[in-house]
Amino acid sequence: MTGPHPRLGDEITSAAADRRGRPHVYDALAPARTALVVIDLQRAFMDEGAPSECAQARAIVPNVNRLAAAMRAAGGTVAWVQASFDKRGWPMFFDHMVTPEHSVRILAALQPGAALHALWPGLDVSASDVVVPKYRLSAFLPGASPLPLILRDRGIDTVLIAGCMTNVCCDSSARDAIMTDFRTVMVEDANAARTDAAHLAALATFLQAFGDVRGSGEVVGMLGAGRV
Repeated sequence: MTGPHPRLGDEITSAAADRRGRPHVYDALAPARTALVVIDLQRAFMDEGAPSECAQARAIVPNVNRLAAAMRAAGGTVAWVQASFDKRGWPMFFDHMVTPEHSVRILAALQPGAALHALWPGLDVSASDVVVPKYRLSAFLPGASPLPLILRDRGIDTVLIAGCMTNVCCDSSARDAIMTDFRTVMVEDANAARTDAAHLAALATFLQAFGDVRGSGEVVGMLGAGRV
């Protein structure tokens, strides 16, 4: 199995802290108003040889499961988001960003009901969790997923982003979440990209200009401290 991505360097975290005048954007979490949002941890991204394989995604499963358990125990919400497309998909991506042959493979894998559309079997998914589709890269782009409305209806104002890929669907979701007024944290060691460079660049930019970045251990501790 591919090992974990490296952590953000001190020069990045220190520069971000100096800019805002404090180490982190958010000092506490209120579990009842917080959701763990797990992006695209489906077989299409995690099976060996799958059309959208991100090998690092298999390495983050223990951290994701630990976060999900802590979130439930603290009284928060766990949401699993699945990339889902009809036969035409999203033409701006599928007609331009990948070859026609690769487009066919990806679309076949991400059809609801297809074997590779399913969540990775190693994930600890509870019957009490939310499972929703998304039709674009971002789960928080207006109209791209029912997730934001579900979260608002539950009184949730804070989201913790995990899943794959750090620099594509996770980053897009995290940026749109903060743009639509959710307090947003990307969980550093519960996100995965195809390369360390892509992972670190996405997190560094998010930390500097959009929201917070925390490790899974920090988040678990904050959830425990926030229980009522």
